[in-house]
Amino acid sequence: AFEIAVIVQDGIRRMYEQNEDCFYYVTVYNENYVQPPMPEGQHIREGIVRGMYLYKASETGAAQVTLFGSGSILNESLKAQKILTEKYGIGADVWSVTSYTQLRRDAMAADRWNRLHPAEPPRKSYLLDSVGSLDMPIIAATDYMKIVADQITPWLPGRLTALGTDG
Repeated sequence: AFEIAVIVQDGIRRMYEQNEDCFYYVTVYNENYVQPPMPEGQHIREGIVRGMYLYKASETGAAQVTLFGSGSILNESLKAQKILTEKYGIGADVWSVTSYTQLRRDAMAADRWNRLHPAEPPRKSYLLDSVGSLDMPIIAATDYMKIVADQITPWLPGRLTALGTDG
């Protein structure tokens, strides 16, 4: 619920206060579950709007795998994190991905700027700023087809395996 509230507030600010010509969409799922409180951290709101944020870091120290979860599937990513830790001793970071499309657009914009300004210091996409130089498997689980998560693959430092409704 807190993610939706942040997105709606941002949409109202941009469309009404700043008079931007844009649109926002909100996906409603048919799965009932207790909505968790908003995680602590100064960059959570920015991450929600820009496409992703670290929801829950590994509790075993350094992570060995990264899990991306979206919507109600985020709960399954959290369950996977717990199983990996308790049963296999593998640390996992869980990221909430609120918009693969927004992450892709931002990465493409950074690439374009870098091509047009070769003498300037290169810009990094929000995706790379967020995940850094991951040297581990990345598993993305979503209620959409795998291609939705796959669209950010070219900008990830690690290998992405997407799990979606198409298998």
